[in-house]
Amino acid sequence: MPKRTKSSARWLAEHANDEYVKRAQRDGWRSRAVYKLEEIQQRERLLRPGIRCVDLGAAPGSWSQYAARLLGGQGRLVATDILTMDAIHGVQFVQGDFREPAVLDEVLLCIGADKVDLVLSDMAPNMAGIDAVDQPRSMHLAELAFDFADRVLVPGGDLLVKLFQGEGFDQIIRTARKSYGRVVTKKPRASRTRSAEIYLLARQFGMV
Repeated sequence: MPKRTKSSARWLAEHANDEYVKRAQRDGWRSRAVYKLEEIQQRERLLRPGIRCVDLGAAPGSWSQYAARLLGGQGRLVATDILTMDAIHGVQFVQGDFREPAVLDEVLLCIGADKVDLVLSDMAPNMAGIDAVDQPRSMHLAELAFDFADRVLVPGGDLLVKLFQGEGFDQIIRTARKSYGRVVTKKPRASRTRSAEIYLLARQFGMV
């Protein structure tokens, strides 16, 4: 077994002692990321029974778990990820890279003829620890989420997408403001302070 680096050992120790990790395990959520969405939901009321929602980069599934609970079987919830994800009641899951036409077609088939009210994206690249590599990758994923939302959102629909502060960050916000009536950033308490992670909430699609 390869020897762990100091940084990976430090991350594992921090993860094991993380209050949100412990809460997620205690409360039955699949990951600590649920508390990021929960805090935004409490302020913004994005999720409600009857809406149609797509969760991009869903695995391991805590956001889909939370969304399914709030939808309460009313509406439609489609999730997709390159990774596998254990089934969640009330969630249609498509495994694969939605950049591939066959996978995208399957996602669109699950959505059906009606467009959706909300697109969630917690996608992030596998981090190399090199900003010149990681930042373009993360911005590319965010751009893919915006392109997807442009295709599937109803007028007035919403997009919540993970970003990382750095090169391209200001540009994507400017671009979002051309298509959405309200664009704000959110830094939930469950996002680690030292992380450049931040969430962009774009609401009122097409109402500018």
